[in-house]
Amino acid sequence: MEKVKDKIKKILKGRTVLITGADGFVASHLTEKLIYFGANTHVLIRATSSGMLHNLSHIRDKINVHYGDITDKQALRQVLKIIKREGKKPIIFHLGAQAHVGESWARSYETFNSNALGTLNLLQTIVDLEMDIFKLDTAGTSEEYGNANLEMKHLYRFDKKGGLILDECSPLNPQSVYATSKVAADFLTRNFHAAYGLPTVVTRMFNNYGPRQNPRFITGTIITQALTRDKIELGSLTPKRDFCYVEDGAMGHINVALFGEPGGVYAYGYGKTISIGDWFAMIIRIGEESGFWKKKKLISNEKGKRGRLGKSEVDELRVDYSKLHNLTGWKPEFSWEEGLRKTIQWYSENKDKWIGRVDW
Repeated sequence: MEKVKDKIKKILKGRTVLITGADGFVASHLTEKLIYFGANTHVLIRATSSGMLHNLSHIRDKINVHYGDITDKQALRQVLKIIKREGKKPIIFHLGAQAHVGESWARSYETFNSNALGTLNLLQTIVDLEMDIFKLDTAGTSEEYGNANLEMKHLYRFDKKGGLILDECSPLNPQSVYATSKVAADFLTRNFHAAYGLPTVVTRMFNNYGPRQNPRFITGTIITQALTRDKIELGSLTPKRDFCYVEDGAMGHINVALFGEPGGVYAYGYGKTISIGDWFAMIIRIGEESGFWKKKKLISNEKGKRGRLGKSEVDELRVDYSKLHNLTGWKPEFSWEEGLRKTIQWYSENKDKWIGRVDW
């Protein structure tokens, strides 16, 4: 892995990179990594009246900030013209998206416009400007797989206990507006490789967690409730997820963007599943051992506001990341316990950054 990191430094040092959605959770950690490797780092942030940076303010002097929205093709064009002038063969990391599954039902048009139309805008503008890029990495999601389609069972892989194993060849069966919009972005990215020869890749990272994540996602909602309440309310406890610490996820994006085969798809994550109930228990145990809280009472309300709509819950998501590992040696470096300790500590020390965003 160290040899790969040396190659990464050689490719990225001084190279112009652009990260869309850079003030978001995963993208902010990716931005830090790119700065570390010496890249000439540009970020595209959604324009707001305040112009406030939530996750990048601590590195503001090390990045070039551009304000705009990926659904605004004219604004996107102006930013990409700057990137084209900045350097030879820039790399684009496309993480700009509405990323909350539940929210995608309440903001369905905004979700689809941002995730699908925004991706189309980016790809078409690169073609229109005749940009010569090194690579474009579009961030997909494990949610694209959804639940196993029993009519296509012969196309899936299962372990000896019947557990589902997902990889780049597994069928896609999205169960939400968010997941469907990301499938569209996924295929658009590959369409533009096939049609125009753009060196594009797609990354499907499995459930990420870590410092700075919106507290409305499952790990954050458990931790923030535990820090402030005696009772913790969750939805269904039986779904199984493959949780990947955000720093490992950021390095996955870099590995794929630098070494992935154009037109290819790369899925990665921790490689193991854990039920939401057991994830809760692990978080509470680690927090107790570290002195952040005492015992907590769990309330599971599957049909309440924490549950997914109708029958749209995804039962099990676990990845086989062999394709990426065989290509670059990438594998998760953070254990669940190590990642959770770092995550709990961040939420404990930064209450002002998340208390206004909780939905419990």
